[in-house]
Amino acid sequence: MGFETVRSVLDPTIPIDIGVLSQRQRIIDAMIDSCAEKTYAATTIADIVSRASISRTTFYKRFADKRECFDAALDYCVRELQSAAGNAHSDSDSPPAAVRKAAAAILATLASRPALAQLVMCEAVAVDSAVVDRYRRILAPALEGLWSPGDAKPELHADPRLAFGRAQVLIFNQIAAERTMHLAELLPQIVYLALLPFAGHDEAVRQARLAERSPASDGAVRPGDG
Repeated sequence: MGFETVRSVLDPTIPIDIGVLSQRQRIIDAMIDSCAEKTYAATTIADIVSRASISRTTFYKRFADKRECFDAALDYCVRELQSAAGNAHSDSDSPPAAVRKAAAAILATLASRPALAQLVMCEAVAVDSAVVDRYRRILAPALEGLWSPGDAKPELHADPRLAFGRAQVLIFNQIAAERTMHLAELLPQIVYLALLPFAGHDEAVRQARLAERSPASDGAVRPGDG
């Protein structure tokens, strides 16, 4: 066996940076799962390292403490929801149709990943109530941008903060009642609340009715409906 062959056998097959990212993701996944099962308050570092199959030393190489790990897990969950919403519609969709499809994708993601839903909608608020304002700062500009690209502000028909609060309560109550898998049932109401401030009552009702036709898969709405 030649020297180069020996090197190819002994050298790591996965780059170190990829290995570190994978390890970090395992820790984040462990935090999400433990919070869903035990709550954040009851979760310990021992729980996390056990679930992630790492040492305590490795945990502290990646995160300073439990709260930093939780914040990283929350960031990951928010990015997953943003990705689902962004991939659910195209540039050719009207703003109301884009909101309807994004809402359907978000609810579907929450329903299919109960632990993620628990962390984002329940545990995060329990850990830091200011997270609600953070959600608003993410959501409001995204919705406003659909109607008024750039710095212009759209004409509002209702207070987005109140609409967001009502939508959050609906989703929270569904999860608290252990009906996460049935979140799609809320789609017409969520669509109405998301659209009311920006599109007005009539268009919000129209899109809610479209959502009601196919709550499990908004993609089933026929072309031209949006």
